[in-house]
Amino acid sequence: MQIDLIGVPLDFGAGRRGVDMGPSAIRYAGLRQGLEALGHTVTDHGNIPVPVNETCEEGDPKLKYLDPIVGVCQRLADRVALSISEQRLPLVLGGDHSLALGSVLGAARGRKLGLIWLDAHGDFNTHETTPSGNIHGMPLAALCGYGSQQLVTLGGKESAQAKVDPRNIAIIGARDLDAHEKKLLRSSGVAVYSMEEIDRFGINEVLSRAIGIACRGTDGIYLSLDLDGIDPMYAPGVGTPVPGGLSFREAHLAVELLAETKRMIGMDLVEVNPILDRCNMTGELAVQLALSAFGKRIWGEVH
Repeated sequence: MQIDLIGVPLDFGAGRRGVDMGPSAIRYAGLRQGLEALGHTVTDHGNIPVPVNETCEEGDPKLKYLDPIVGVCQRLADRVALSISEQRLPLVLGGDHSLALGSVLGAARGRKLGLIWLDAHGDFNTHETTPSGNIHGMPLAALCGYGSQQLVTLGGKESAQAKVDPRNIAIIGARDLDAHEKKLLRSSGVAVYSMEEIDRFGINEVLSRAIGIACRGTDGIYLSLDLDGIDPMYAPGVGTPVPGGLSFREAHLAVELLAETKRMIGMDLVEVNPILDRCNMTGELAVQLALSAFGKRIWGEVH
């Protein structure tokens, strides 16, 4: 497989500084070397340009740093779309989760996309429902056509329609949803598999259902993996940790099952914050999950 590494040192969408160093932490943990050891051809395209934080104004308190986020996501969407058009698989390293607006948009150009959103949060707020104004809590809603038109259309460059059909989206591992966010999710048609469902039915059954949703009539699956979806015991270096998340093995099995579909066309690894981490523990976990997503197994590999 030919894999493109694309760094996005973006922290405008988050409430805490430091996540802009996430791409460096993941690279330092040996991502490229691990992928190449599995037999993949890896090209590191460096980082998407991101403005210096101190040079940008916060702007609307309900849509903080909207303009720089839109600019970064536009550039990222073009880069991801180019990778896929060249029959390569983009692996996007974040950075906060607002970047997924660009990565998923790029992957959805010219195709019907299924989306797996592994996250403690729904990221389904809008400027009208957000309790914080942080845009990393809004990208999935915007991809479904809800919220600020500047996010939904990426500043007017894209159409105003949903980029991914909500009926082809599954959220995995949710355990911290805002009240208004829940209402919008219920009306949207997005499938939400909270930790309660995982506890009741097991990660194998939940992923089987989610994969069925993401594969239904689609041309491929995109995985957007927020490290706060994993329990803070294993992933302490995230800005919005929530207890009771996926275990180490549940997280690995989730991405292993996705790999076995052979339908994944792109992936995000987001919200690694080295300032909050312990000895790059979360950066190293991100690498190990990526390797599992691209074929590494305890016994043999997926080819």
